[in-house]
Amino acid sequence: MNFINFKTTLFLLCLTILFACNQQKTVDVSAIDVKINVLRFDKDFAKLQPQQLNTQLPILQKKYGAFYKDYFEKVLNVGSVADTNYYTTVREIIKGQAFLDLQHETDSVYKNLDNVTQDLEQAYKHIKYYYPQTKVPKIIAYISGFQVQTPIGSGYVGIGLDMFLGANSKFYPALVQSVPNYISKRFTPDNIAPRVVEVLAREDMFPALNKDRTLLAKMIYNGKIMYFMDKVCPNLADSTKIGLTTKQLTWANTNQADIWGFFLEENLLFDTDYFKTQRYLSEAPFTPGIGSQNESAPKLGIFIGWQIVKKYMTENPDVTLQQLMLERDEQKVLRLAKYHPKTIEN
Repeated sequence: MNFINFKTTLFLLCLTILFACNQQKTVDVSAIDVKINVLRFDKDFAKLQPQQLNTQLPILQKKYGAFYKDYFEKVLNVGSVADTNYYTTVREIIKGQAFLDLQHETDSVYKNLDNVTQDLEQAYKHIKYYYPQTKVPKIIAYISGFQVQTPIGSGYVGIGLDMFLGANSKFYPALVQSVPNYISKRFTPDNIAPRVVEVLAREDMFPALNKDRTLLAKMIYNGKIMYFMDKVCPNLADSTKIGLTTKQLTWANTNQADIWGFFLEENLLFDTDYFKTQRYLSEAPFTPGIGSQNESAPKLGIFIGWQIVKKYMTENPDVTLQQLMLERDEQKVLRLAKYHPKTIEN
């Protein structure tokens, strides 16, 4: 083969690969009918009148069902809703300046939820493309008192709007003891849809098994969740999916071979020590023991698990998303992934 033909063949091959990648990433969901109406519990709650709770709260309870019970008993922790003694606590909350200030801020950021609704509809269209029998739950927006971002319950997923007020919200510095800055910086409106999708995947569709105690099992499980998000949120930035800054994700990609080498050298893959393995899976400003001057990214176990799963799907193109999510043999996934990351020279 002469040089010109070789270049032509290589060019066509690259086009074919690029086309195949685009085909893999893009599916047509235009014909899938999904309509989402986000219920504004926050606004209904704000309309409560202190002297009319005896009549207003039963109406609210009938409208919101399971969410109502969970909200008052688990989020506000006011006691059982079967006993109307909790009315007194509710009365104090809605009269308090702290609630009024938070309600005002939430209203100013979320005059409407049109953009959130559009993002959620697109995500659910993709979910139903792969899982047609999936039922779209009620989506309920509320003020959590900085407790829970996206709780999931019987037939609903909640959105704690006060946990998505924007990275520069005046409220978050006061929460730094319980919610560090490296977490609250992701409390932005564009994080709502991905966090709803993630909680649906983790808590409803693909819950983790108690037997999966090794670091490798947890890495592959989390990698599958990330890959699921790749498929149902195709236009979402990788950094938003996993919850890293762009700089942290770049560091992880650049040092992928060294990270993997560290896991192997330290014999971490089959370690079942919860506290030891969690340092590679949990939220943190960096990963201790990896990198210098605290420059490393956190959640490196999730990141590497994600790369292994992506490599597995590339090496095994006949495996469907549904088959991947059902696969419980993490060692099989690792073996068939043929994962051997190479060092990237700076």
